[in-house]
Amino acid sequence: MPDITHKLSRYCWLLCVVIMCYSSFSVYPRWKKEATEATISWDVSGYYWYLPSLFIYHDLKHQGFESGLRAKYTPTYDFQQGTKTDNGNYVMKYSSGMAVMYSPFFFVAHLLAGPLGYPRDGLSTPYQLAVQLGGLLISLLGLWYLRKLLLLFYDDRTVAISLLLLVAASNYIELATIDAGMSHTWLFTVYVFLLWNTYHFYESPKLKYAIRIGLLIGLATLTRPTDIISCLIPLLWGMESIGIGAIKKKLSFLATNIKRLVAAGVCAVMVISIQLVYWKYVSGHWLVYSYGDQGFSFRHPNFQLYTLSYRTGWLIYTPLMAFAFIGIIPFLLRQKNKVAIVTFFLVNYYIVCSWNVWNYGGRAMVQSYPILMFPLAALVAVILSKRISQLIFLPVALLFVYMNAWAIYQHHIGKLYSPESMTKEYYWRVAGRWTAPEQTIFLRDNTDLYEGTPQNLRLIYQNDFEAMPDSAATIPVINGKHSLQINGRELIPRITIPFTGGNGMQWIRIEATFHCTSREWDEWAMTQFIARLKVTGEQDDSRVVPFNMLRVHRVLHDGETKNIALDMKLPSEHYDSLQIWINNTYSDKIVIMDDLKVSGFSEDPKALITVRH
Repeated sequence: MPDITHKLSRYCWLLCVVIMCYSSFSVYPRWKKEATEATISWDVSGYYWYLPSLFIYHDLKHQGFESGLRAKYTPTYDFQQGTKTDNGNYVMKYSSGMAVMYSPFFFVAHLLAGPLGYPRDGLSTPYQLAVQLGGLLISLLGLWYLRKLLLLFYDDRTVAISLLLLVAASNYIELATIDAGMSHTWLFTVYVFLLWNTYHFYESPKLKYAIRIGLLIGLATLTRPTDIISCLIPLLWGMESIGIGAIKKKLSFLATNIKRLVAAGVCAVMVISIQLVYWKYVSGHWLVYSYGDQGFSFRHPNFQLYTLSYRTGWLIYTPLMAFAFIGIIPFLLRQKNKVAIVTFFLVNYYIVCSWNVWNYGGRAMVQSYPILMFPLAALVAVILSKRISQLIFLPVALLFVYMNAWAIYQHHIGKLYSPESMTKEYYWRVAGRWTAPEQTIFLRDNTDLYEGTPQNLRLIYQNDFEAMPDSAATIPVINGKHSLQINGRELIPRITIPFTGGNGMQWIRIEATFHCTSREWDEWAMTQFIARLKVTGEQDDSRVVPFNMLRVHRVLHDGETKNIALDMKLPSEHYDSLQIWINNTYSDKIVIMDDLKVSGFSEDPKALITVRH
């Protein structure tokens, strides 16, 4: 059927173009940002570092320029782009596939930077914009060919709805538009072209398709070495089962086309050898492992944590892709190329979940979405076949679109979503909301938060620090003559209070007034306000009852003085003491504390917003 008849999917692709351009240039234009929020920062700067090293500074080995360039632009806080080898040279942490794909855009930026009045240093605005635009253009190209690919197997309406769901309801749009320099949507397009050429190779086994397949497998592997599994797609394509007959038929086809397979293999090796030659040049070794203590736990893959954790769980923040899992059933029943699609998906999912840094989130699955679109589209086709299923599916799809927009906005602008510190309690308190009370943020550290009106309030302990000697006086003082100063890298000794609860108390609130002159921005270094209930004399920490903590710099800004409260729901276990302390050992910032107070109270029976999960 001529492509011109597929009007709906074409219009949907155009709508996707509008949405993606708006997201890239209006929602959060990274190319305009600075330091670690710029397009070329963190991982992207590591992918990219080959290009300025080779073509601007001519220093792949020693990286003599890196400290000055990082000091000027701060893409990372330390030199995460490379690690020193045993011969004293530096080797890039990431392989060079992304640098190869960035290179046309880099050269255009390098050509225009000078005439436009920008430094030709590799990180000025033209280079940032080039990588951002490059990622967006590559994504749009991949989406167009994904449409053409899916139309070979599904009707126009199914393809149109599937494309809209991918762009509007999945994390694909963030990686394609905001974090456009990341590798995942570039690889998404590589996989689309691999599928496209594989299909045509099996329709007409020509050498040109074999060469393209080899180059694409090589490029995928050069970008992320684990993507060598991309070879499973052309090798298993056309198989509908794993029976003896199907295997014999496949081997016969491969044997008939052995010369073309060799050509594909040679092309793949040629591309992959770029990395081998680089490693040999800078380190003296053909193979280098540059990820330090990061690696794979193949015996203990993190399926649950990677997929369903509230911190960065793939399906928690991209629930649309649960439909791809469900869609495997109608896909196996009605569609073709079952073995290639399902095998690749399962192997890739296993590898992704086996990486021991599981909290890198759902982005690692994005490059496999062209494969997952087959079962997703199969489910969409089933849904569209009946009126009742359409009526059920529509509000669910709209909810997924809404939550996807919420997650993107809150990650970059609203700040309610932080992949470093999401918890179950915090997620369900803020999910789908655009604002939240300030104290809600403490649920990132603490499972308890009482938001009702305390009843039967009773003072348990109070310390205004006025009994401190004059020699311990702090500047500034919050109240009275003395306040407690918590210096950087300091652990304040624990205050132990006899406490057994009782008298109808259900909660305690530990509160104090805090002041800081300079905020700690590193979340994991923030000053910790800690309390726990304990059995006196027990040395084994396993006997600790609750242990509650919050990071005061979550709400405490430069020069600000604020009362901060730590809530604790009293447990049924036995305890006889309460311990309170301040841990500032990870930060060099000074914090002042005053007016420490502990109160016990019971719940207001009318309160409906007591959080405790």
